[in-house]
Amino acid sequence: MKMLKARLKNQDTDRLLHGFASFGLSPTAWTLLSLFAALAGFIALSFHRLGMSLILFVISGLLDSVDGAVARATGSTTSKGAFADGVADRYAELLLCLGLLLYLGPGKLLFLSMDVWFVLLIFGSLMTSFVRAYADHRGLFKDPEELKGMGGLLERGERLTLLYLGMLLGIFDQRWLMVSVAFTAALANLTALQRISIALRRGRK
Repeated sequence: MKMLKARLKNQDTDRLLHGFASFGLSPTAWTLLSLFAALAGFIALSFHRLGMSLILFVISGLLDSVDGAVARATGSTTSKGAFADGVADRYAELLLCLGLLLYLGPGKLLFLSMDVWFVLLIFGSLMTSFVRAYADHRGLFKDPEELKGMGGLLERGERLTLLYLGMLLGIFDQRWLMVSVAFTAALANLTALQRISIALRRGRK
């Protein structure tokens, strides 16, 4: 069911973004544009331009969807391209987290400093991807589709959505952004633990 949902999502996205293939840019070029938009968003955060940064990171996310749609539309999907896209995603997310850390500066929430919350956020985000990759490396799943469908409470799209929502509300009150970071950090780590549990329970003995 999860894989069917993912395929339907790709089909819907492709229909919306198919026209971008007419620009003549390669999927890798769209990936780089996405990364440059994230870098611009990071710079905006370092200058305390939260609204501008939110726009740039949303653009980065949209461009990240374009590369895959263009690759499928032009029949140029490759493992190398998928690898580059995944690496760029990790860097874009890191730029967002580091930018928000610079923007918020010193502070505390629920007796923990924001520095700790950001460490938990970055660690949870990385572990969510790492657990699936390491389960694949160790051959715990016989079915590759089952491995891809590990899912969890909070995947990358949901993490970014929560952070973007926090940035939007943070324009009016910074405390909402702090709460969003902490909430996303907690759910990201719960997702990693959930995937660990799935790998141990359903993986090959």
